[in-house]
Amino acid sequence: MRAFLVALVLCLAVAGGHAAAQDTRLPDIGSSAGTVLSPAQQAEYGQMLLAQLRHYDMVLEDPLVDQWLRATGNRLAAASDQPRQSFTFFMMKDRSINAFATLGGYIGVNVGLVLTAQTEDEVAAVLAHEVAHVTQNHVLRGAERAQRDSIPLLLAMLGAIAIASSSDSSSSGDAAMAAIASAQGLAIQRQIDYTRSNESEADRLGMRTLARSGFDVDGMADMFERMQAASRTNQGGERERVPDYLRTHPVTTTRISEARQRAEQLRGDESVVVTTATPEAVRTERVPVPAGTSAAAAAAAGGPFNPLLPGSLRVTAADLAYGDSVQFGWARERMRVLSANTAGAAVREYEGMRRAGDFDDAKRYGMALARLQAGDAAAAATRFAALLDDYPDDTWLALGLAEAQARAGRPDEADARFEALLRRMPNHRAVALTYAGVLAERNTPEAGRRAQDLLRPLLRTASDDPLFQRTFARISEIAGDPVRAGEAYAEADFLSGRAERALVQLHTLRKRDDLDYYARARIEARIAAITPTVLELRRQGVRDEDLRRQH
Repeated sequence: MRAFLVALVLCLAVAGGHAAAQDTRLPDIGSSAGTVLSPAQQAEYGQMLLAQLRHYDMVLEDPLVDQWLRATGNRLAAASDQPRQSFTFFMMKDRSINAFATLGGYIGVNVGLVLTAQTEDEVAAVLAHEVAHVTQNHVLRGAERAQRDSIPLLLAMLGAIAIASSSDSSSSGDAAMAAIASAQGLAIQRQIDYTRSNESEADRLGMRTLARSGFDVDGMADMFERMQAASRTNQGGERERVPDYLRTHPVTTTRISEARQRAEQLRGDESVVVTTATPEAVRTERVPVPAGTSAAAAAAAGGPFNPLLPGSLRVTAADLAYGDSVQFGWARERMRVLSANTAGAAVREYEGMRRAGDFDDAKRYGMALARLQAGDAAAAATRFAALLDDYPDDTWLALGLAEAQARAGRPDEADARFEALLRRMPNHRAVALTYAGVLAERNTPEAGRRAQDLLRPLLRTASDDPLFQRTFARISEIAGDPVRAGEAYAEADFLSGRAERALVQLHTLRKRDDLDYYARARIEARIAAITPTVLELRRQGVRDEDLRRQH
């Protein structure tokens, strides 16, 4: 990965130097801001970027974290100025403070930003700001300018992220990477930096979105103050540099003051914007918040349930359950554990917090999860059970306990708990995937078939879910279904930035003489769909190095 990033930054430095010699003023391209890249192309580039980030293991894939982030992001997106815009929210493993928006409504958030926040409202404020960058075409205008300068667009997007993340290590090789990125990558970075007016507009519209969706409007100023504090205290060595987010989103005292003033104005308005839909029209109106009803509930009743919203933005009642402070605590600590270098390091981190007296229930959950990840399933089960006594029926805790029981040699108890969860929440992605993973560890045809039964109802909605596809591939293999396993492995590779390898796998699968009509049709359809992506990646200069070495 590091070799790739070094080459990538050098490539971008050349491209950036060329661009710097030209007139980089933004041309007047009208209000559509889409004369170069169509909506379909924007979505394609966004999806390819996410796939490449997955390929280099930069994305945190976890069903519970995904559901929390998606519910929070979609609640904001549905209340934005463009509720029909499709959004995809994903979590990056990096512990530096950063978030970014890119083409097609793809918004990435670093774990470090969530760990810095103290409330869900503060994270929502950053997400709302990034949503505004998309809805106001700030991202698109920068990308189109780069394309006009003949910069390979996918490499430019990857390079900007590589520049931000490469300087987050203390090794000499990484220090050299940081020097290259800082000295030679500035030109391409300038191509995507937002202007001061962009930032002001994103703040203003982000605050309005926060209010519409029922989050605390003080969250934006609070988060800005935390980032400013990080900027002031993190002075010193390379690891103590200014947070990446502050490089492209500088926080000033004036900006914080403006956020406070906007919050006061919005807080004085005791109504919310509600979007209602009929087959004939979409109507947006401001209505008073009924006594005893939270703004979140009032906004959600009209916005996120709108049937005319894109499917990716529809928020269910189950999703809204992820929006309270308890769920945010579980989510933040789960990210802390899953982003640690090792499970042992996570355990030591929590032990340090406990010695310092910083050990609330969320930290207790994190310690239980860290113990489970470190292989101490019995201790983890004890800790999860104690928490579950305090929070009955909590899905995160019940799943943790079931998984710990399975790995502690108590399969009957684990299965009973999983089955109870499925009866309460049929086709729940996190429950089904966690249970399927436990069944896969048993490595028996019977367990594989049961896991297939769990996941098969979710296949229709899992076309863009690499974790689901990998799990379904493995359980199909165990169940003795090699064709379905092969299709799912190919799909997982495609979604994880290995489009060429996915295409090779599908061509090999198509040669089997035991394919029925439907399987052959599915495989040929995927070959036809993936081939243009492979060609575009080659045109952008992205190749599968493993396949090239094999040939």
